[in-house]
Amino acid sequence: MDLLLRNVKLVDGQPADIVVNNGIIDQIAPAGMGEGKQVVDGTGLYASSGWIDLHVHADPELEPYGDEIDEIGIRQGVTTVVDAGSCGSDRIGQLVANAGRAKTRVLAFLNISRIGLLRTDELSRLEWIDESLIGEALKQYADFIVGLKARISQSVVKEQGLEPLRLARGLADIYGLPLMVHIGSGPPAIGEVLQLLQERDIVTHYLNGKANNVFDAEGKPRQALLDAMDRGVHLDVGHGTASFSFHTAELARLAGIKPHTISTDIYRGNRLNGPVYSMSDTLSKFLLLGYPLEEVISMVTANAAAWLGRPELGRIRAGEPANLTLFAVENGVKKLRDSEGEERIADHYIEARGVVVNGTFTAC
Repeated sequence: MDLLLRNVKLVDGQPADIVVNNGIIDQIAPAGMGEGKQVVDGTGLYASSGWIDLHVHADPELEPYGDEIDEIGIRQGVTTVVDAGSCGSDRIGQLVANAGRAKTRVLAFLNISRIGLLRTDELSRLEWIDESLIGEALKQYADFIVGLKARISQSVVKEQGLEPLRLARGLADIYGLPLMVHIGSGPPAIGEVLQLLQERDIVTHYLNGKANNVFDAEGKPRQALLDAMDRGVHLDVGHGTASFSFHTAELARLAGIKPHTISTDIYRGNRLNGPVYSMSDTLSKFLLLGYPLEEVISMVTANAAAWLGRPELGRIRAGEPANLTLFAVENGVKKLRDSEGEERIADHYIEARGVVVNGTFTAC
């Protein structure tokens, strides 16, 4: 059935009608000129390509880091989620099976620890990093796995220090895959971690407020961060329960160190109890920090799609699959909280209103 999104605004503010036929964008017409059998009135709403969250935890059986896929996907206005290492080789097949039952598109980073997040110190024993099992998983699920994940903070690696990351670096080089590296409390020191990252690797949680972060005591970016950026390392937000600070984000903006991608690190606990709650709230924090709307949305659409090597997921183009998010920018008072407990009041904020996937509109 033809689907008409009537009188939406593209992110640049241009009004349009979007006609979808059999899941394909048939036409992007001037507002009021499109026709369709099922009409969604988009007056006052923006339409972007479908939001992409590069850092979620989407295995519903894991605690504390797990959730139902569609709860953190299409019900958040997010049409593509990338699970950030919930599963290692022992459980990745189960995640693939769960993804097949979801409406949200799912991809994943494979945790280099075979046990994944069954424990939160999954890199504290080197025998859990099994190259043969990693190789088998990568071969079997090549279309699903986009990279390798290593959580490099003291509570995860314990006395192993940098060794898990050195092993991860070697594995990434062998298989030609990028790394997503979680940073947090040290040791290891942040500079030592960043030195091992290369082009297309992702450093997630880079705006955390911990002592071991990417800014020095004077609030200036560490040289290791600048060097990593020069090598093409990708900066990802990964908000999470403990990894986003308004203060650090302001230091980054003053230094011109923008996120390449905004992601939530969302799971059941921080979705229900905060401080994340939703992708909409996370994006709203960057509006509050002064980033323009078009730039904020590009960080969850075009930029994320480009990193994935799937640019079609980050654009709206006739003749391509309809992968769309509808959202509003509301004027009004909204309280937003970071991972340090600091609260700020926004006077305008983003709210997801619906998605189009597989030719169907689903309200958020």
